[in-house]
Amino acid sequence: MKTTTRLAWCALVLLAPIVAAAQMPDARQMPDARQMSGIPMPSGDVPAGSVSVRLVRGDLSNNIVGHPVELHAGVLVQTMKTDENGRSVFSGIAAGVEAHAVAVVDGERLESQPFTLPPTAGVRLVLVAGARTAPPGASTGGAATRALAPPPAGVAPGEVVFGGDSRIQIEFEDDTIEIFYLFDLVNPASSPVNPASELAFQLPEGAEQAAMLEGSSTQAAIRGRTVSISGPFAPGTTPVRLAFSLAPAGPRRLIVQRLPAPWTRVQIIMTRAGLAQIRSPQFATASELGGDGQSFILGTGGPLAANQDLPMSFSGLPSRSHWGRYASVALALLVLALGVYGAMSARSTSGDVARRTRLAERRDTLMADLVRVEEHHRAGTLDDGRYATRHSELVDQLERVYGELDQQFGPAEHGQGSAA
Repeated sequence: MKTTTRLAWCALVLLAPIVAAAQMPDARQMPDARQMSGIPMPSGDVPAGSVSVRLVRGDLSNNIVGHPVELHAGVLVQTMKTDENGRSVFSGIAAGVEAHAVAVVDGERLESQPFTLPPTAGVRLVLVAGARTAPPGASTGGAATRALAPPPAGVAPGEVVFGGDSRIQIEFEDDTIEIFYLFDLVNPASSPVNPASELAFQLPEGAEQAAMLEGSSTQAAIRGRTVSISGPFAPGTTPVRLAFSLAPAGPRRLIVQRLPAPWTRVQIIMTRAGLAQIRSPQFATASELGGDGQSFILGTGGPLAANQDLPMSFSGLPSRSHWGRYASVALALLVLALGVYGAMSARSTSGDVARRTRLAERRDTLMADLVRVEEHHRAGTLDDGRYATRHSELVDQLERVYGELDQQFGPAEHGQGSAA
């Protein structure tokens, strides 16, 4: 796979890491709630079709109890007050509906990022009041006056997500599919964390020549089809960049990927080649973009829960037919044989030499055009209808040229036969 030719392009789409928060002095090393505020995370602990919104002031130790929270889901707005844990749990939300949570605390409007409900998991998020003004490490519950305990010897457990500008990029090299995973693994806490389980996943069936790309963290590695990302993970972003290829397998294909951590917003972009299309039940929108003479298909969707299947269905892929390849070779051999026969049968006469030369040049030009048509059709840049029409025209013209060549050669041969 020609991944080296696209390293410069990949570098252009990589965004800067998320700025890490200052270290919290709390002895418990709790995550910095300000960095987490408003970020939706799919969670298997929340029932499918439900959204859990936690409302806190300053940090996660200060729950706001009995305060109204709004959930805007499509055209509907639900309002619930937070319980003793500072949570409002909204249920009965249809999968695929775009939603966002809103709360107003002391005149400050808190609003989450928009998200789409996944089909098999719920969404959990936190809204933090005072996040814009509270200094790092400050607490409204008197924690600032407590004596600081020494930090723990080990790395605290915690969760990471695929966020930032994480995306899957799909391109084509003839009829080979080249896939780039350009992921940002985000730790929203203010200190290093280790997930409860190892971050490892399998690339799709048929993945070949998998390799890490320049700019990827050394914490990520590939062995065969297995990708492993080792902790602990520092605050902010850990880049994971890899690429692999899929051998030709016809015009239709289904690829399923499962990731070991939640993906906050699915983004898949495919270079448009011929009639190629991509679909996924995870897409909330799919649109065609264009620029610099090249078009792309961009599919976006809401959060994807950890270990949830992400199916990607392709149609109209560039595909080389073996029958077409064999037919092209046979046709080329036939034309070559006819050319050799014509050359051996030709007889030089003063009146016909120029005519035969022009016919031979015309024959070679038509043959070259025929080869190019076959190549474009195999590459998927020429659809079946235009291919059939052009192929028929070229063959008809070749037949006429060979007919005229035969007429030129015949009289000379008969004349010599009569003289003998």
